[in-house]
Amino acid sequence: MLQIRKILAVASVMTGMAGVLPACADTGIMRYPEDKFPISTAIEVPAGSSTIYVSGMGAPIRDKKADPHSIAAYGDTQAQTYAVLEHIQDILKKRGLGLGDVVQMHIFMAPDPKLGDIDFDGMMKAYTHFYGTATQPNLPVRSAFGVAHLHNPGWLVEIEVIAARAPGK
Repeated sequence: MLQIRKILAVASVMTGMAGVLPACADTGIMRYPEDKFPISTAIEVPAGSSTIYVSGMGAPIRDKKADPHSIAAYGDTQAQTYAVLEHIQDILKKRGLGLGDVVQMHIFMAPDPKLGDIDFDGMMKAYTHFYGTATQPNLPVRSAFGVAHLHNPGWLVEIEVIAARAPGK
């Protein structure tokens, strides 16, 4: 594994692909991360991989005493993002995958009435707990959308992902 990473690192420098994240070399999935922002600008998934599509997920209820259609039931944007990513992590784990196998993510955010706008910073605080860490460096390509509202009026965040299972995994 270490030898493969060294070879890929040398090859990437020689071919001008110094931005390739070699941590995925064992799966064949190549990620091209941003310089400092914790997303990839592009990802290559090898032929023979299977794709797993995870439906848009909102946060589970945290406060069962609160109205299930209120933000109080689910928490603020940061809490909801954290809870949704934990839930997606559990869904993937049941299929033998993890958040590091996510290749594409769409985050839909509704305005927080307390702020009068979407809470991008709150979302990023939760997101960077799961992505761009030393233990999980595999960054997905990602889009974040500000929307007028989500189906459940208590949700401030809904996330859908696509994961890839490399051949042999």
